[in-house]
Formats: sequence, C-alpha cells, structure tokens
Amino acid sequence: MTAIDQSRTVAVVGTGTMGQGIAQVALAAGHRVRLYDAVPGRAGEAAKTIGARLDRLVEKGCMDAAERDAARARLHPAAELAELADAALVVEAVLEQLKIKQELFTALEELVADDCLLATNTSSLSVTAIAGALKHPGRFVGLHFFNPAPLLPLVEVVSGFATDEASATRAWATAAAWGKTPVRCADLPGFIVNRIARPFYAEAFAVYEERGADPATIDAVLRESGGFQMGPFELTDLIGQDVNEAVTRSVWESFFQNEKFAPSLPQRRLVEAGLLGRKSGRGWYDYAEGAVRPEPHTAAPADAPEYVIAEGDLGAAAELLDLIRESGITVRKGEDTGTRLVLPSGGQLGLADGQMSGEFRDVVFFDLALDYRAATRIALSASPGTPERTVLEATGLFQALGKKVSVIRDVPGMIVARTVAMLVDAAADALAKGVATEDDIDTAMRRGVNYPLGPIEWSRRLPQGWAYELLQELDLRFPGGRYAPSVALFQHSLAGDAEGADE
Repeated sequence: MTAIDQSRTVAVVGTGTMGQGIAQVALAAGHRVRLYDAVPGRAGEAAKTIGARLDRLVEKGCMDAAERDAARARLHPAAELAELADAALVVEAVLEQLKIKQELFTALEELVADDCLLATNTSSLSVTAIAGALKHPGRFVGLHFFNPAPLLPLVEVVSGFATDEASATRAWATAAAWGKTPVRCADLPGFIVNRIARPFYAEAFAVYEERGADPATIDAVLRESGGFQMGPFELTDLIGQDVNEAVTRSVWESFFQNEKFAPSLPQRRLVEAGLLGRKSGRGWYDYAEGAVRPEPHTAAPADAPEYVIAEGDLGAAAELLDLIRESGITVRKGEDTGTRLVLPSGGQLGLADGQMSGEFRDVVFFDLALDYRAATRIALSASPGTPERTVLEATGLFQALGKKVSVIRDVPGMIVARTVAMLVDAAADALAKGVATEDDIDTAMRRGVNYPLGPIEWSRRLPQGWAYELLQELDLRFPGGRYAPSVALFQHSLAGDAEGADE
C-alpha cells in the first residue's frame, strides 16, 4: 500500500497546538489542507497562525517565498464539517474525551468517501474504543504525532483491535512520505513512548522524594553520566507539570493503577500549587527574571589514591579499569570473586546494584554511566556511617579520571542505574506483550524523546541479567510491586544461563 497521493486533500479537525502542527506538516508535504474546528472562527485564526509560522521559516531561510505562497494557497479553513467530504485522510486533534471523538468520527463516516483514512492523534485514549462507534472501524488508525509536530520526527502508527492491516500500512507510508519517522505499535496504554518513558520521570522523582538528591543534581547526573539530553525535572518543567502528570495518571489508570506506573506525590503537589514549569514561571525551578538556577552538588577536590585493587571485572563498569590505569593510578589484581575496587584504606567501591551502602561496614557505591570515558560527572552514594576517608578516596579517584563527583545520600540503585534498569524492564515487557518490535521500540525512544540509546540496545550493552538482578534488590527494599521484574526480563536473564549450560 502506497502513501496518500500528494494531490489528495488532508483534513485536520481541531486547531489547537497539535492540530496546527499536523496541518503544517501536511502542507509542507504538498497536500491541500482543510482546517476545521467546532468553534466558529477558530479555523480561520489557526490558518493565520500557520501562515505567520511560514513567514518565520522564510525569514530564517528554511523556506523560500514561493514555497510559502504555494503552501498558503493550499490551506483552507472550513466553516462546516461537510467541507471535508473530499479528504483522503482526516486527522483529529480535539479534546481527549472519548464521547467527543466518537461523535466526530461517526459524523465524518457519513461524509467522506469509503477510501478515506480516519486517524486520531490521541495520546491517552484507546484507538479501539474510539473506533468502536464506527460502522467501518477497519479504516481507523492512530497517528500520534509529538509536539511540536513540525519539528519532532516520530509518529506512532497505532493499530486498534479492528484496524485493517492495509490502513495501518497506508498511514505508515504517508507519515514516511511526510518526512517523519513512523513506528508501528499496538493499541495498548501509552503506546510505545508514553508507556516506556514513565520510569525516566518516576525514578528521578522517587530519588527526590527519598531525599537522595536535589533536582539540579539528579538532572546533572542523568545528563552528564546517563547521556540523556535533558534531566527529568527540567524536561517536565518544559513540557508542563500538568501535562506530564496527566499522561502519567492516564497510563496508571489504564493499567488498573498498577504500581509500576504510579504518579508522583511531589509532582502532584506542584500541579495543585499551580507551579507548572516554564509556562507559569516556576515549577521544579524558578524562571522569574533574575532567578538563579541552582547548581548540582559537586564535591570539593580530594586526593587520588595511589592504587586500587580490582576484585573481579566490575561488570557493566569494566572500562573503568583502563581509565584508572591511564590516569597513572596503579591497578593491582585481587581475588577473581566480586565486582568491586578495594581502596588503600580498605574501603570498597562498587557499581550500584540495588543494595545500600549502610548495609555494609565500609562500602561506597558509584552510579552507572552510558560511557565512562565520555561521562563528565559520576554520582557516589554513602551512608552516614561510611568512613569519610573512603568517601574522599572514592571522590579523588573519579576526579583523577577527569570527572565531577556528586555525592548523594544512600539510595538503593542510585540514579542512572535504577532508571536504566526500569527502562529496560518496561521495554522488555512491552516487547513480550506485542506492543511493538525491538527496532520500533528503540527507534521510538531515540527519535521521540531523544534517549541516547534505545532500551533494548542498552540492555544488550549491559551484562546478562544486570537489570533483573538490580530490580530484584530494589524489590526487596521497596516491596509492593513497583520494582518487581517482569516475566520477560526474568526470561531474558535466564537466556545467558541457558547458553552457558549448552557449552
């Protein structure tokens, strides 16, 4: 099935931010676009706004004047729904209320031709439920664009229970022809991105609620060690706390209030207080004129140890040994058992594994990094009872490798490690339940929310069973189901054992 021909009309119903963005994308692809809104006059206002955006693109040199004029000529506000009768595709971006959407598409079904593709941009409602009111639900599909639609490449093409394969394929091909990166997914709560991304926000908020670290430090660690483009506190301030919390609550309720998707109480308090982020002037951070952005906690300079003793290979942090040697610090070989470094004082330094420093006599944990060589910051965690000399030696060690060091409180799984483990688990569960393919999951998370790696690829870079074992430890310390590893992750952890048994 090929994409909808450029000569055919695309209609967009709903002229808010998303509707305007989708209309602009269709215009840029060469289609004639009809804009409709139930509120009289709003479609005309939206057309003017889109025209002004096209003017700005010309000013920036992103579009020439002739292209702009041609696009404007193809944009037509519609006063009545009947004016959409010639559309080959209708994309809806109205209020996220099931009844409103069902009534709209029921009316559209009587107007448009039999070959017209009907699509919803919903991010929280069931595509299957919306299509349930239709006589011919086979031509109904989800086309979930991301805001701002003209800039963000990802489009989730969602097949409802009754969606014909040909309709989904045609929608995918059309999104691709528009220059987007489409991915296919099943109609399950959150689709791909909004389902799998929840731990990125939830774990940061949990560390904050546990008083493990402040927002600026958590954001910095996830950026400078985890490789994420933005931290969750600054990102939700940009998105809007009300918007982000509403998506989380919708996914949580869709999964029958599953603890894995539970909303954050601190975020709820922000929303209740009207502290919605950039758009209100304050959220996790203060955006008032002259406000000073808080700095992440960074440890003072400390002396580097002369040597370390390596017990085992450090697992997911094995590349650290080369970095330590390159810094001029001697690495002595210790026992082959274990995965820790022994410091000259006798204290130990280990990769976060879900345990707590306070459970041991003299252990400091360090956080996971996407790439220890490229990382510019490393987090350490210690309990109040951890000897200061051990903390200082560990701090000096990472500073000798050219890293800034943030010492956080004794939080199980720390920051990056528990976040990545939960993302890997969410992806494994989504894959096992048929939400999407491995490639589409990773593509969606890289292109939709700019993750440095897709969670499936990240899991392949980590030792077999690493995420499963870390979540098991977290589940012991936070019983209730939030950190219980999925069956899919358990099966994945067994795969390595099975391979070893065959050798």
